[in-house]
Amino acid sequence: MFDFNFMLTGQEGSNGGIWGTIAMVAVMFVFLYFFMIRPQKKQEKKDAEMRDSLAVGDEVTTIGGIIGKVVSIKGETFVLETTKDKTKIRFLKGAVRTVDVKAADLAAAVIEAKTANADDDAEESK
Repeated sequence: MFDFNFMLTGQEGSNGGIWGTIAMVAVMFVFLYFFMIRPQKKQEKKDAEMRDSLAVGDEVTTIGGIIGKVVSIKGETFVLETTKDKTKIRFLKGAVRTVDVKAADLAAAVIEAKTANADDDAEESK
């Protein structure tokens, strides 16, 4: 497909010489950008948004594998409550691997369950 002998001998061949080499390097940089750099930047942006949207009441998993509930947030740190004994540990926001349960989602589920129970109770009393 490509003859790379001109690179070893220093002679320009029929494949365009120096311009062919420049074009090949440019294609490699474009390939590198679209298949390595761009996806990594997108993932970093997504992770930063997740950490910025951290709220009190969220259940998170840290990069160390500790699972707990966020009880307070201050600047770039947050306090995680980990056990029934109310053990509290302070972490940097960068230590969050995933947000397992969002507090807003949990609140919405509780409200939905209460309205469903209220509707069931109303139907049973008729």
